[in-house]
Amino acid sequence: MVSMAIPTSISRLAAYYTRHGLGPTIRRFALAMRRTLFSNRAVLFYCDLSRQTSAPPDLPNFLKVERKRSCVELNPQDLDQIVNVWNPKLAHRRMQERFDRGASLWLIKFHDRLAGYGWTLQGRIIAPYYLPLAEDDVQFFDFHVFPKYRGRAIDWFLMTHALQMLAVDGATRAFAEAGEWNQASLSSIAMTSFRRLGWARKFTIFRHTIVCWDVEGVACHVPERPSRRFVAATDRKPSDVVR
Repeated sequence: MVSMAIPTSISRLAAYYTRHGLGPTIRRFALAMRRTLFSNRAVLFYCDLSRQTSAPPDLPNFLKVERKRSCVELNPQDLDQIVNVWNPKLAHRRMQERFDRGASLWLIKFHDRLAGYGWTLQGRIIAPYYLPLAEDDVQFFDFHVFPKYRGRAIDWFLMTHALQMLAVDGATRAFAEAGEWNQASLSSIAMTSFRRLGWARKFTIFRHTIVCWDVEGVACHVPERPSRRFVAATDRKPSDVVR
């Protein structure tokens, strides 16, 4: 049996239906199915943080980045805005689980109003990942810019600032990914210091994670690359990825 995060998908769809009605929900479901069937690869990126030697870029005076390490550090207005992106009840629970595992939530504000956010986690993973991460590796995930603020390089400012601050903290490498269909996220990540690593698909079968790498699409040299196409995440060493 393949786990495809069905409960989470159903919850998101139900929340979307509550807000937008039946017609838009059917169209969204059809779009999700097309992406699952025909554009289901993830594009992976990495960044060598040891090369991030410059200071974080100066933010325009109307932007501000904040790093939060617990729910109590969030003001109620920002918290409500984040959890109401989809199912508030599940979002609250997921947020607490992430903070409990040591994740950081990065907020970017536009004239003191929340414009976007994103998560990072060092030395651990939230869910089975595409390759093992070392103690000083950081995973970037679930970055989101609210519709009102899109098209203003908000993602670039937030990711670039987070990369520089993590480098100062002693992290060595950062990894990020986006669906191959998500052109907005791919463009935002590519504008930062992240570099494309390759394409992959990930499946969980009976609690075992299998990663299918698109070998022809690997963008950098990976020493001792396995000859087989299907590679379990545990079969790859962190040192196998060129810094």
